Amino acid sequence: MNFAREGLLFIAIAAVIAAGAFGFAISRRSWGLWLFAFVLLLVALWVAYFFRDPERTGARGQSLVVSPADGKLIMITEVDEPGFIHGRAIRLSIFMNVFNVHVNRYPVDGVVKYIHYNKGKFFNAAAEKSSLENEQMSVGIETPHYRILVRQIAGLIARRIVTYSKLAETVKQGDRMGIIRFGSRVDVFIPTGSRVQAKLGDATTAGVTVLADLPK
Repeated sequence: MNFAREGLLFIAIAAVIAAGAFGFAISRRSWGLWLFAFVLLLVALWVAYFFRDPERTGARGQSLVVSPADGKLIMITEVDEPGFIHGRAIRLSIFMNVFNVHVNRYPVDGVVKYIHYNKGKFFNAAAEKSSLENEQMSVGIETPHYRILVRQIAGLIARRIVTYSKLAETVKQGDRMGIIRFGSRVDVFIPTGSRVQAKLGDATTAGVTVLADLPK
């Protein structure tokens, strides 16, 4: 099992605390301390599980938009996107809970032409206003024919967005683009006229689930 590099310190700290608790329980020979140590072990295992980073393969192609995140598709709506697309776009919003893989991936091949960080609030990431008002990082990718925007959005619990993207960098569909810690949301903005394949309520898998076909 691979783990996201951003989680290695958390995994190590949780493991050391659990090991220390077991050592203390052994020295005191207390069933109460054994139980407490077992709980800490479960927490350490959950931390490792949260930061898992499995390899992903799936359909690839210039006409496809694959999911940038594991989670649940909670919104499909047409909106204005003035920052990078400069016009109308279809926004697909994916909500990630604390049990989803939180490593995000590029939905298309292209060149990073836009990176914008907005220090905002921490509303519930499932709410409509979170796309505008929450702390977020937007990454704009230019393909040979279209512009695609991916927006990582912090939530009530998630307070740390990590983005690997660099301006002028060529990126590949399905490659890792970053991570959001402890549950949040990712929006992807695609051109109007795209044929959306996914449906509201669908479970998505980053780098695997095909969300839409781009216009011909």
